[in-house]
This record gives sequence, C-alpha cells and structure tokens, in this order.
Amino acid sequence: MAEIVRMPKLSDTMEEGVVAEWHKKVGDEVKSGDVLAEIETDKATMEFESFQDGVLLHIGVETGDAAPVDSILAVLGEKGENIDDLLKEASEKGAEKSDSDSEEEEKKSKEEEKSENKEEQVEEKAPVSTSDSDGRIKASPLARSMADEKGIDLAAVSGTGDGGRIVKRDIEDYTPSAAKASSSSAAVSGQESHSEEKVSQMRKAIARRLSESKFGAPHFYLTMEIDMENAMASRKAINAAIEPAKISFNDMVIKASAAALKKNPKVNASWLGDTIRYNDHVHVGVAVAVDEGLLVPVIKFADSKPMAAINEEVKDMAGKARNKKLQPSEMEGNTFTISNLGMFGIEEFTAIINPPDACIMAVGTIVEKPVVKNGQIVVGHTMKVTLSCDHRVVDGAVGSAFLQTFKKYMENPVLMLAE
Repeated sequence: MAEIVRMPKLSDTMEEGVVAEWHKKVGDEVKSGDVLAEIETDKATMEFESFQDGVLLHIGVETGDAAPVDSILAVLGEKGENIDDLLKEASEKGAEKSDSDSEEEEKKSKEEEKSENKEEQVEEKAPVSTSDSDGRIKASPLARSMADEKGIDLAAVSGTGDGGRIVKRDIEDYTPSAAKASSSSAAVSGQESHSEEKVSQMRKAIARRLSESKFGAPHFYLTMEIDMENAMASRKAINAAIEPAKISFNDMVIKASAAALKKNPKVNASWLGDTIRYNDHVHVGVAVAVDEGLLVPVIKFADSKPMAAINEEVKDMAGKARNKKLQPSEMEGNTFTISNLGMFGIEEFTAIINPPDACIMAVGTIVEKPVVKNGQIVVGHTMKVTLSCDHRVVDGAVGSAFLQTFKKYMENPVLMLAE
C-alpha cells in the first residue's frame, strides 16, 4: 500500500526545506536506508534516507524547490499502484489546517493569483505580443516592464504561462547563468545593471535569528586590550613540543574563555523569560564563515579539553561547515560564542549575541604597536576583544569580571594549562 513521505524536520529551527538533489527518480525501487534526496535546511545540506521499501511513485517537491516541514515530499508504494485518491485526501487534509502561518501563505497565494489574473486581463485588452510565427517573444506587458527594469533579456527566459507566454513569476524567478552574468557585467560604461539571487534557507535563518537577538535582547559592549607577548611565546613553545600538531591563537582564546566561564558562571547563562539558566557545563560556539553566511559549530565541554584537542575539533567541524556536512547536533547546546575576525586583519568589532547565549565575544587581530612597560616605551603586541552582553542577564560588573579573568589567562597561559 502506498505511503506518503513527508518533508522531515531535520533541525530544531527548520520550518521549510529545499530539495538540493534527488538520488532516485519516479519508477526506481527504493529500499529502507537508501538515500532518497539531499535536503537543504537552515543549517546544512543533509542526506535523507528512506524508512521503508517500495517504488518511488511520485515526487512532490522538485529539485531546487522549497516546501514546508510535513508537506508531501514523495510517495512510495507498489509498482503501478494508483495514488490519485491518496494525494487528493492528503491535499484535503492539508487544506483543513488553520494556523497563522498557513493563513498568511494562503493570503499571499491569493494576491499572487489576483496579480496574474490582472496581468492576463491587461494583456487581453492591450496585447503587445504576437504569435511565434512572426518571431516575436510572447510576454505579458508587466513581464516586459519588469524585464526592462532588471535588464533581463526575454529571449533567455522560459515562459510558464499559457502557450509558453512569459509572465510576472518567470521574471521574479529568473536567475542568469554565470556566463550571462559575466557578459552583463561587461556592459557599456555608464549603464546601470545588477543581479539578484534567491535567499537560501541558511541566510533566512541567520536573518531571522539575528534580528530577534539584536532587537529583542538589550545589548551592551565591553572592550578590553590584552598583552599578547606571553601568549605568543607560549604558543611557539607548545607547537615545538607537540609537532606535527599545531595550536592556533583561536584555540588559546577558546580554552581561556572556557576557563574564565567556569570562574564566572553568571556569564555562562541564558535568558528564558521567567527564569535565567546558569549552565554548569561549558559549550563554546565558534563562528565559521561559509559561502552563504555563518555557522556556529559547538566545542562541548571545552573547559576539560586540551588545546590540541580543541584545535582538531575546530578544524574538523569548520571543514564540515564549509562542505555543508555539519550535523544539527554539532551546532546545538552552545552556552557562549566566540567570533574571531583577527585572521582578516580586523582590529576591533562588535558581534550580535547568538541565542540562547547571554554573551558573545568578538576577537580582533594581534597588533604590533608601541606600549609602555615599566615606564619605558617598547614594541609590544596587543589584541582587543569586545564582549557583547544581554543586559537582562549580565550586568556591566559581571561582564567586566569575566574579561578580567580572560585577560589573566591570555597574559599568563601557564595558569589555564595548570588548571
């Protein structure tokens, strides 16, 4: 008997998924454990395995398309089985659902339908396109106007309207190829041009979460400058002792942060509305830049791990993040986050708190500059860090105490090694 395979919820924040690739086509035999498709969530692209045996009878979401969680992804059953009644019944049940999100989607859909109807009415009243016989491109007036505004060549657009006519949605969904984009960018000097691309699931999630954080949590910022001379000498000595393994300054920052959090547990916290959670464990999130934005793999129990182990874990998860292979479980549970732009030459910046954390620390590059030591001006190396704090959880004195402890560990690395 045929069964519906629904769009799975592959992460705690996933609301919809995009089918990046189908590994099976209609008519293929599928066994339990076979990879049906690769699905792009708000955090990563993940393989989705079938939980049952059967023949793939129907694909509900085409490659590149998005669909909400629990919508019809596919249908598996026996070869030749009629699934019309099953799809009709599922469609009717879906129509009966009534929540705010579905109402909003329905409203949007109706508006788009009205827009298309108006477009067709305008076209009937004032046709500007002729049939293919005279070589003209069939397109609605609105589509032509939009194409002119965006600098899109109608000859390169595939029409989905009646008889292949190009309509509004075709212009909205049009994405030029790399070659066309290249030729477009080489336009005549003085001519305006631009390109647009669809927002990925990851970028949507980043926008939503950071907007909620920035406008929902009252941020304040504390900046401290740290003498890095001892840290530089210690790193050199450690790397010489553990060759061929290496540790980075970022590994030292993670370790020092974890040690400082154990000494200042009020920073290792989360705002939960009616309560504040103070975490006994230390899970440090490390922001990693990827093509579509930012992912935050989590180093769990960072306070109990040596720097060499932290280095290996960060490298492994950063590689997975860039290849979209990071699992949701590897990005959950953070109690504190570090964002390091020092490798890009950024001296100082502020970061937006990564929920549910109460704080995030922005780390700048190590700068060579004149400093005063023992009353003398000498060449030194310093690094600035800025702690962004949720004022609902952390007050200025609490955040300052954390930075003082962090500074102590970074300027005397032997202390955190001893602990």
